[in-house]
Amino acid sequence: MAKFSINLKEGSLQKESDLIVGIDLGTTNSLVAYIQNGQPVAVKGKEGKSTLVPSIVHFVAPPPGAGGHILVGDAAREKLTTDPQNTIYSVKRLMGKSYHDVQDFEQYFGYQIIDEDTESLVKIRVQDKFFTPIELSAEILKELKRRVEAELGQTISRAVITVPAYFNDAQRQATRDAGKLAGLDVLRIVNEPTAASLAYGIGLDKNDNQTVAVYDLGGGTFDVSILCIENGIFEVLATHGDTFLGGDDFDRAVVDFWIEKYGFNKNTLIANKERSQLLRLEAEQAKKTLTNSDFYKSENYELTKLEFEKLIQPLVNRTIDSCKSALRDANLTPKDIQRVILVGGSTRVPLVKKSVAAFFEQEAYDKVNPDEVVALGAAIQADVLAGNQKDVLLLDVTPLSLGIETMGGLMDVILPRNSKIPTKVGRRYTTSVDGQRNLKIAVFQGERDLVEHNRKLGEFILKGIPPMAAGLPQIEIQFLLNADGILKVKAKELRSDVEQEIEIRSQYGISEEEMAKMLMDSIQNAQTDLAARALLEGKNEANHILLSADKFLQQNREILTEEEFITTKELVGALRMAAAQSDKDAINRAIEQLNAYTAPLAHRAMDMNIGKAMQGKKIG
Repeated sequence: MAKFSINLKEGSLQKESDLIVGIDLGTTNSLVAYIQNGQPVAVKGKEGKSTLVPSIVHFVAPPPGAGGHILVGDAAREKLTTDPQNTIYSVKRLMGKSYHDVQDFEQYFGYQIIDEDTESLVKIRVQDKFFTPIELSAEILKELKRRVEAELGQTISRAVITVPAYFNDAQRQATRDAGKLAGLDVLRIVNEPTAASLAYGIGLDKNDNQTVAVYDLGGGTFDVSILCIENGIFEVLATHGDTFLGGDDFDRAVVDFWIEKYGFNKNTLIANKERSQLLRLEAEQAKKTLTNSDFYKSENYELTKLEFEKLIQPLVNRTIDSCKSALRDANLTPKDIQRVILVGGSTRVPLVKKSVAAFFEQEAYDKVNPDEVVALGAAIQADVLAGNQKDVLLLDVTPLSLGIETMGGLMDVILPRNSKIPTKVGRRYTTSVDGQRNLKIAVFQGERDLVEHNRKLGEFILKGIPPMAAGLPQIEIQFLLNADGILKVKAKELRSDVEQEIEIRSQYGISEEEMAKMLMDSIQNAQTDLAARALLEGKNEANHILLSADKFLQQNREILTEEEFITTKELVGALRMAAAQSDKDAINRAIEQLNAYTAPLAHRAMDMNIGKAMQGKKIG
């Protein structure tokens, strides 16, 4: 077994190698970088062609009697046209999201996203299995880990991973979990604009005080962030953007133009996924060609630079509108910005660069490769964490994650490991039983998914919750951790203002060896922990749906036909049977079948009930 030691101040796990890598986990492409001879370097693949790994995962269908396998990156990208339903892309857009968050954009994905009619995290169906965005992102991270280990000839176990500045707590935690599942100890989650600024050397000098705009236009997402950098500390003053706007939309505009110009039937083209992907890839090639040329011509299609710029002008205008909003939110004008940095491959489009420079009334910097700038900055942040840049301020951090126990004995992390302290964070919960008056809040410390593997710090009971239907009470749990490591946990029911709190002082009553073991265990057991969590969450979800289904059948018996009633009962029975077993994919399939069948029945019941309620009443 490899030997580990623990750096208590940094809360970091140290293996044989002290090297910490920087990872840009992107929507379209991902890459990994490290510090070589004092300079950040992005890792190229074994062919030495490109630093970019397409953020694409392909599941190879298994032949009879054999297990399938997974392709990541360029090999997976080739399958977009030949096997699109088993090829997953843009998974970053789904991180930390429920189906309700993404249902309006479902048509953008060539693969199946599952609607479970709940607020739980979205799942993707591939063949007969169900995957979370965390599992799929972990496959991309594993590929990056393999890539850097092959180049350096050593094991890499620690990383800094970047996320957009607007990512919320759930999305950041999902990114941490993906890293852990890939066998990486994620020491920091760093905002992408902060990383980009570091790559330009901004903020490394403590005397460097300036306000920076980072314009980040990638393949699938756009955001602009306004940063105030003072004494080596980065503060995000404002961020604005669109998680469904990027170079892919430029390509789509070209595709739509060609469909109209050459008289294609759009519906037929959409139905033929292979042909539509080929057309999309050619549109992408046209876009790249027009970066340095005035005309694109292939065997089948042609496009001028003037036509292209006219097509994408409305999209570019939307990004400039976001820049205006970000400045307005920060109470600044373009003249208050000292530096504008371009990030993302789509900023290579001349119209984009020209428009950004015109809006901010200054040169937009793209001297560092815009595809690599975030990963290079992450590598610099990693070098700071490794203690190689002494002048950069590092705030104290929490050595282990802190959270509470939720249904089924799951650990819900509220304050992730390596969070800067002092800090205050909160999250909202609700009850799971009708009329529940008391709620036990048990606080745990550790990195495992089940509380039984973590360390209990204390517990208290929130009493006197007004009796309501399950799901209605709004209970906010707040963690306040001061600079001395004293944790105060507050629970408050927001409708009634009932509250309770506990103070925990035992945070550091744990040896370095114990902490090292907890961190080791979390990484070594990440796969089994995730499987256990997925099964428990599936069972919890199934039980919630079963309760709802039983109520539905009781309340709407008279409006269902005999066949509908019997079929629904059979599907409910199948789900109840699956929930009693230990196959999370079987549970998910049963949930999907029940929801798919009952959704139109529920809509009909709602319409009829509203009609009854409105009888004899006037509107107006």
